[in-house]
Amino acid sequence: MNATTSNTTTMSTDTTKMKTRDLAYIAVFAVLMAICSWISIPLTIPVTLQTFGVFLACIVLGGKRGTLSIIVFILLGAIGIPVFSGFTGGIGVLLGNTGGYIIGFICSALIMWLFEKLFKGALWATIASMILGLIACYAVGTIWFMIVYAKAAGAVALASVLGWCVIPFIIPDAVKIALALIIGNRLNKALAKAGLL
Repeated sequence: MNATTSNTTTMSTDTTKMKTRDLAYIAVFAVLMAICSWISIPLTIPVTLQTFGVFLACIVLGGKRGTLSIIVFILLGAIGIPVFSGFTGGIGVLLGNTGGYIIGFICSALIMWLFEKLFKGALWATIASMILGLIACYAVGTIWFMIVYAKAAGAVALASVLGWCVIPFIIPDAVKIALALIIGNRLNKALAKAGLL
């Protein structure tokens, strides 16, 4: 076996290992998001740790793998696996009043991915992307809520929806993204030190 063949084989093995590792991380964080969604306080929009799980996935896995883990989580719920708050699942949850807030997680992840690409993981950029990602999630969820609610019960004022679905959750969500940032950075250091990233 010549050096070129040996190098090609090594590169192929490394690529396979990385793909396997990527898939494993994506699956683990999809499960973590499910566990976070089960820990909830039932309100109009349940207070859960989903936001924490979403942002932690993006910090630890990066934008691409983090986004994929969120998509896997949502797809699992869409096919009926009870990964959403209150151990619920099914396409009906996504099409319901609060489904837009779940779909909005994808927007959050995409914003974090964009900032990661543009600013190479600078701390200020990560913080800014998390805040903008949260706002995007609120926006998508609120618009979705207003459309679905209007079809079922008639038009509703934006101020009312914000009062039900956004304002009460701003401080809890801010705390959750702060915790995700702190824990995510520590986890990244530990995984990097162990050669697992």
